[in-house]
Formats: sequence, C-alpha cells, structure tokens
Amino acid sequence: MVEEENGEVDPRLQAIKAAIRVVPHFPKPGIMFNDITTLLLRPKVFKDAVEIFVDRYRDMNISAVAGVEARGFIFGTPLALALGAKFVPLRKPKKLPGEVISESYVLEYGTDSLEMHIGSVNRGERVIVIDDLVATGGTLCAAIKLLERVGADVIECACLIGLPKFKEDVSRETFTYKLVIQGCKGDKIITGKQPRFDEAW
Repeated sequence: MVEEENGEVDPRLQAIKAAIRVVPHFPKPGIMFNDITTLLLRPKVFKDAVEIFVDRYRDMNISAVAGVEARGFIFGTPLALALGAKFVPLRKPKKLPGEVISESYVLEYGTDSLEMHIGSVNRGERVIVIDDLVATGGTLCAAIKLLERVGADVIECACLIGLPKFKEDVSRETFTYKLVIQGCKGDKIITGKQPRFDEAW
C-alpha cells in the first residue's frame, strides 16, 4: 500500500516506481541498477517526483539545494527554482574551475571526493542535499561534512530511491533523510519518513 505521512494513498508514488527501470548486472555482475532515465522520458511523472520534494520543503525556508553529481543535478535544479533557492553543485574532483574545498569518502573499492566552490554557501544558510539514490549513505555523509565545514545548516538529505542495502547499513552514520520510494528488491514503498540512522525501521 502506497501511503503518505497522513495515511492517504498518493497515486504519484505508484507511477514513479513503475517508471524506474531496473537493469540487472549493470555496471558489473551482481548489481541491480535503478535507471531513472526512463522516468525522465515521462514528463508528468518527472514533474510529480520533483513536486513531492517541493511539497516537503516549500515552508522550510531553504536557502540552497546542494545536488550531488550527477543525477542529483537533475532533481536539484528544478527543486531549487521552485523553492526560490540557489543551486549548489557538488562535483567530482577537477570539475569545478574556481577555488574549491574537498571532502573524501570511502567506496567499496577505493576512495572518491566531492568538491564545492568556496563562497557558494554561507555560514548559517539552510541547505538540503539531493541525489537520485542512496545505497550506503557514504556520498551523502561526505556532502554533509563538506557543507558543515563552511558553517551551513544541513536540514535534510532528499533521495528519490533508497536501496534495501541502505537499511542494512543504518548503523554507520547518522543524518536525517527523505526517501520517496524503495528501490529494487523491495516490495514496500517508503514516503514521508525522516528517521535517523539510529532509529528502528
């Protein structure tokens, strides 16, 4: 059953889940890839996905939306415009031309980094971080640390899809998040939840 926080059925969520294609063994064997490009081909469903986030954050006095490269840009830019907030790209190394600060994080096989232009976020600004999908939370944690280093107030992380593995790794870090749907291998759609990692599901 698809529900919002108030318990009412929201047909938008069913359409969003149906629009996301699951591609087995991509980009490597054993991975079930949640492909949002099929959702982007359906303008109404794409709009509904963005509007779910707009509905959540429109009254939270958000100053900036920080999008994680690259698919976070897809949802982050229209969300920022709708909220009247600035959009801040969090990019992989050597992609931004100006002076940057960097935050590294651990991957399953190695490390990676996110970078942000110095001066793009000011101390005390209320920021949300957005990406298309959360698997373990490592990238989002790096984004939060990067923003908090410049004094931003990170209100929440917003993701369209949460993978089942994310629930298995909940003890690793603590941050507040919002999921629209659960990704492949799950039969329950999650919405309106904002637990912390140290709370029970």
